[in-house]
Amino acid sequence: MLSVYGRKPASVVVEPVAKAFLRIGLTPNMTTLIGTAAAVAASVVLIPLGHLIPAALVCIFFAAFDMVDGTMARLRGGGTAYGATLDASCDRITDGALFGAIVMWMVYVDGAASLNVAVALAVLVLSQVISYIKARGEAGGLRIVGGLIERAERLIVAVVGLILEGAGVPYALEGALWLLLVGSAITVVQRLRLAANDEDAAKTIAAPAGT
Repeated sequence: MLSVYGRKPASVVVEPVAKAFLRIGLTPNMTTLIGTAAAVAASVVLIPLGHLIPAALVCIFFAAFDMVDGTMARLRGGGTAYGATLDASCDRITDGALFGAIVMWMVYVDGAASLNVAVALAVLVLSQVISYIKARGEAGGLRIVGGLIERAERLIVAVVGLILEGAGVPYALEGALWLLLVGSAITVVQRLRLAANDEDAAKTIAAPAGT
């Protein structure tokens, strides 16, 4: 939802940052890679060590690069097919690192119940599926915009859970993961319905050459 309604208000902050990055010589692709590397490092190093609040703050800061690189591309006159592919791929890496690190913390530090660990793993998988439905649908000419839990909402809920858990609120992270599980499952259904109801849904396409 935030991808639909939140970008315009955020542009007040994002656009000046994007212009500053361009002035110092950064490219959109460089910004994407820097943000991804920092977010992944924060997740896989800080979360398993139990530094949940610092990890959450670093992750949310560098997640903002996801808007900055796109704005930089727009200011330069438009993005490229490779840049869009790189950005989407790096988003999947970042999400996988975040929820993978959360699973590690739950197993090796928190001693969480098996059911809650399974929920975290399900959220990890569903986060990839949500994005894949959009990417694959749009590759076939379908328009798939929106959904209850998109990447921005997913990161916000996970980060809030990490912060509250790090502050000593019991079961805050588990609660956030259960919320994401339900919301993500709903979003998968929403996006599949959007794909099925698109006016081009029944269009014949060439068989894929392979994966």
